[in-house]
Amino acid sequence: MNILVVSDIHNDVENLMTFFEKIALMEFDVVVCPGDLTDMTMPKGFDKKDIAKLIIEELKSLGKPVLVVPGNMDGEIVSLLDQEKVSIHGKGKIVNDVGFYGFGGAKTPFKTSLEVSEDDVKHGLEKSYAEVKDCKVKVQVTHSPPLKTNIDKISSGAHVGSSVVREFIEKNHPSVAISAHIHEARGVDNIDDTILVNSGRFPEGHCALVSIEDGKVAVKMICLI
Repeated sequence: MNILVVSDIHNDVENLMTFFEKIALMEFDVVVCPGDLTDMTMPKGFDKKDIAKLIIEELKSLGKPVLVVPGNMDGEIVSLLDQEKVSIHGKGKIVNDVGFYGFGGAKTPFKTSLEVSEDDVKHGLEKSYAEVKDCKVKVQVTHSPPLKTNIDKISSGAHVGSSVVREFIEKNHPSVAISAHIHEARGVDNIDDTILVNSGRFPEGHCALVSIEDGKVAVKMICLI
């Protein structure tokens, strides 16, 4: 299976459209977006659901299943993700025998629209994991990255990820754990045998292609510029 990862779009529909022609040429089986489709401020005349619906429609136009968890900016679109049948926020979905499960939002100092506690994350991941636990290959998708990794480090060097996300990976050993949120921490890391991926901001031309074959995981970090 090939998984295309696009994240942290933050309302930037213009650049989203610029890069779509390029990603449409790639070979992938599913599109995963680990959150922050929207942003704190909105273009005049639009609300968050307007922007999110446009982004989801474009992702669906790629002709593959689309799986999304909301970011900390996306509290107003949680119900829309359910309506569009793309949400894995607290739920699991199976695509080509691969079990995807996840939970969105993140705790920040900025009072954004989907601030979640560590207890929220724990219960959400437990609920979603239960729906795919029998799959041999599992992929975890969260907005918040796991704590004390290369993909949760802000520019000051501080680690700001989730301890619960890390503990869940250590306990359940998914093949891949995809997250976002920390734009400057774009990259790949691992916890034990789980490969960690933060694809970076898609409107800046960054995405990732994750390949899972015969239990082996390979990640290609892509810059479209």
